Amino acid sequence: MEANYPSWIDTPYLKKILHDCEHEDSVEITNRIVKPAVPKGDNFLSDMYRVTVEFLSVNNDGQTVQRERSVILKIAPVGDDREKPVEDAELFGIELSMMLHTLPRMNRILSGIGLPSLSPRCLYTQSASPVHLVLEDLTSRGFRMASRRDGLDLDHCLLAVQNLGRFHAASVALKEKNPDVVTKYTKGFYHTKQSQVLQDIYKQGVKAFATETTKWEELPSRIPEKLLQLSDVVFEKGCQAAAFRTDDFNVLNHGDFWVNNMLFRYDESQKPIDQILVDFQLCRYGSPALDLLFFIATSPSDDVRLQHRETIFRAYHDSLTSTMMTLNCKTDAPSFDDLQAALKSRMFYEAVATFVELPVMLLDKSQVVDLGEIIGQEDGHHNLGHQGKEYRKIMTRLLPLYDNLALLDV
Repeated sequence: MEANYPSWIDTPYLKKILHDCEHEDSVEITNRIVKPAVPKGDNFLSDMYRVTVEFLSVNNDGQTVQRERSVILKIAPVGDDREKPVEDAELFGIELSMMLHTLPRMNRILSGIGLPSLSPRCLYTQSASPVHLVLEDLTSRGFRMASRRDGLDLDHCLLAVQNLGRFHAASVALKEKNPDVVTKYTKGFYHTKQSQVLQDIYKQGVKAFATETTKWEELPSRIPEKLLQLSDVVFEKGCQAAAFRTDDFNVLNHGDFWVNNMLFRYDESQKPIDQILVDFQLCRYGSPALDLLFFIATSPSDDVRLQHRETIFRAYHDSLTSTMMTLNCKTDAPSFDDLQAALKSRMFYEAVATFVELPVMLLDKSQVVDLGEIIGQEDGHHNLGHQGKEYRKIMTRLLPLYDNLALLDV
């Protein structure tokens, strides 16, 4: 049994969880195994453990049987440099609200038209310290993560954005019935009251990127110069790109829609056939362009990003509009041209994700760092991902495009 986990994950606590999950008053725990649920660097804003419990319980025939249950514990950081910025950003408050109130209603709306749940079941929550959630372990249903380093192929991407379309459509239907349940999510990541620590990470990250690009002879010298100037205002420009606009078509965004926040299930030939979303700490009501641009910046393989951008957006649009129609939404869905216009007007949201998030996502497992290590650096943000060959290949293609679109201009 692993020893490096919070001491409160003990037998009395697990008996309480089993009581809530199994609705049994008497269970006897015979073994427990607690391990990290994800590798280092794959989850920045929380601590996650997979807890497998072996226990004895009494079945309907009165016989004592040996059983096993696996759950995921998602815990707010305590006692390290992540604690204050995560607390200041109210990330766990947002996720608790999503898991307890908003997502169950969205899932019921979709189940009414025969569509599966968008999220894992939430089995238990605690809003007092230690703040945490207990979630079903989706591996028992055959779900697993795809490779963030390889990026998603087209089949994975289409499945992901089709599910995103259903997520957004369900939020439209829910808003028509209960507006406050959806529109109360006003923050996301980019907002003017965001933790200064997190704002500084972005500014330092773009500054480090600017320094690295001075070594890239493939680029004209004006691009590193523009990036350096941009670093001072990058967070403010991100807020502008993410800003809520009343005249937009608006939905509840997942807010952190990238490969590590989705799990896939596969058929016998390893073709993805189902997808489910996790991690609802950055949900935000606003343009669906936010989720789409973040996804295209961070998650497809570069070949897919280059060759199938419009295909991905059309698949999303088809899913959104067909689901809204099936749900009899009164709100008018956007035309594809309207969606394209929204994507274009907010494209800085994509650009900044390629500057800061994408290099981290392309890091080799041996190089990854977590948020606590980044915050703790006294000499500013240092991102080995900026130095990667694959990242350089991607960005020497994208940066001139961003420059031509004036996205690098202050």
